[in-house]
Amino acid sequence: MNAVNPTELSTPSSPSSPSTFATDFSHVKGEETEFLPGGLRDFFVYKDLGVSKATHGRVIAHIAKANLPPTDGTGWHYHVAEFQIVYMLKGWARFMYGDQPTLVKAGDCVHQRPGIVHYLFDYSPDMEYLEIVGPADFGSIAVDGPCDVPSVTPWN
Repeated sequence: MNAVNPTELSTPSSPSSPSTFATDFSHVKGEETEFLPGGLRDFFVYKDLGVSKATHGRVIAHIAKANLPPTDGTGWHYHVAEFQIVYMLKGWARFMYGDQPTLVKAGDCVHQRPGIVHYLFDYSPDMEYLEIVGPADFGSIAVDGPCDVPSVTPWN
């Protein structure tokens, strides 16, 4: 087996190549960050995982946690983003993707393709999900929905 000197490896010329996009190392410990208001939704609190800073705004990763009972939800919208996943850590949430109700439970992962029209309308009191989106400053555009949205489940 021949040893390869890493300095002799060619660097891909693609601008999206990890080797041509400078990022910083990041290790955010659980006790170093807390859930805070001020994110996209006022009925959730968010724990920043340090990824936006480390990637210079290329990607954001945070944990969203239910803070208030669902009333009107997010409204119909889509995100101006290149990539988005939601991984449900605890509890559940109900979304509409187009005219399809979708239950997302702990352990489920949803890739929301760019531009998909959706509505998060219901969630459990213990709901927490990891969300990873690129770019970090993604937009959210309100739109008219394709159908009515089911009723929420009251918190007892």
